[in-house]
Amino acid sequence: MHLLSSAQYLAYDPGITPSGGGLPGLAVLKNVVNSINLFAIVAVVGALAVSLGVWAWGHHTGGHQAEANGKKGAVVSAGAALGLGAANGVVAFFSALGSQVH
Repeated sequence: MHLLSSAQYLAYDPGITPSGGGLPGLAVLKNVVNSINLFAIVAVVGALAVSLGVWAWGHHTGGHQAEANGKKGAVVSAGAALGLGAANGVVAFFSALGSQVH
């Protein structure tokens, strides 16, 4: 009987759902996060430009190490841009998916 009561306790619904307007400063927090995202995207553009330059320089001079590092930097920059651009959609997708779990 003790096992049944602990299983019922684990299945208890606390009734917590995200809602806007509960705490002050939500608009400020959104503005800060949007600004951080913008700065990160600008930094990624710079990193991509430098990586492509290193890639081209390494290819032109025969520096295989520099060429490989430039390629890696370009791929990492592209992945970072993808992640930054998709962050809001990914969080929204998994939040909606998580709200369907009962």
